[in-house]
Amino acid sequence: MSYLQVTQLNKSYGPTQIFNNIDFSAKEGEFVTLLGPSGCGKSTLLRCLAGLTSVDSGKILIQGQDIVPLPPQQRGIGMVFQSYALFPNMTVEANVAFGLKMQRIPASEVHRRVGEVLELVEMNDYAKRYPHQLSGGQCQRVALARSLVTQPRLLLLDEPLSALDARIRKHLREQIRRIQREMNLTAIFVTHDQEEALTMSDRIVLMNKGQIVQNADAETLYTEPVDAFAAGFIGSYNLLSAEQALALTGQTYTGRVAIRPESVTICAAEQGIPAKILSHSLLGNVVRYRVLAHGVELSVDVLNRSVASLRADGSDIGLQLDLVTLREVA
Repeated sequence: MSYLQVTQLNKSYGPTQIFNNIDFSAKEGEFVTLLGPSGCGKSTLLRCLAGLTSVDSGKILIQGQDIVPLPPQQRGIGMVFQSYALFPNMTVEANVAFGLKMQRIPASEVHRRVGEVLELVEMNDYAKRYPHQLSGGQCQRVALARSLVTQPRLLLLDEPLSALDARIRKHLREQIRRIQREMNLTAIFVTHDQEEALTMSDRIVLMNKGQIVQNADAETLYTEPVDAFAAGFIGSYNLLSAEQALALTGQTYTGRVAIRPESVTICAAEQGIPAKILSHSLLGNVVRYRVLAHGVELSVDVLNRSVASLRADGSDIGLQLDLVTLREVA
């Protein structure tokens, strides 16, 4: 039996349906990401799990108990928000201790647990500081500690890293994942960032327009998208019509075809499909070329090995396609 089971969950605001008949589950200790574009219903779904937003119908079971009738404070759920939501007039340790004091935990136990969780998030040296004296990354670690200190049955994270710069975001997501594994927490993480989802998740629930499009582990979601939306959103796939795919491969397809940028290899002009480089973009360790072959524009990703290996815009090249990785999508 799943640790968390969401069954036929529905939510609407008047005539606007936010999500419809949502079904998904999480095992104990599993890190599940709700991924999708803005407005797809993922954050509202998270708020429904927390009890901050009511549901129209459906069940949310934790360890077999339906928590839909319960108020937020009785659900045993910790939540980390994008906006930190720290009390500005309280120190770090007071912010973290607040939930325990509301539960009337003895002072000695509060002190011990606050100290342990601040050490876990590497903030014990900042215990006496106030939120305005901290960086954004430090504030988010305090918010995480405040959720962890209550020892929640379920940890919810609503785009907690989106306001941080890239370097801090990468460090903090590694820290969150380490803590989640050490504590064997069942966590539901909301993001619209594909890289975050792919690197952090045991499983990804991809949403669009209030529906679950695909529910799978990161590797399956990336390599086996179920439709054109999944292919376009998760992996920067080239999406081709059947006619375009025929022009490039010589093979007949019945529908749209998805080709990953890294599944196309650039070679000498005489060794592959004749093509021309239209432009290129540097993505750190990868160079993404925009190329034209048989009237079809493609994105091609190549490892950025050295400046000498870069190919100039307008260059004539050849392309080789890994046909095994091509997928027909709806």
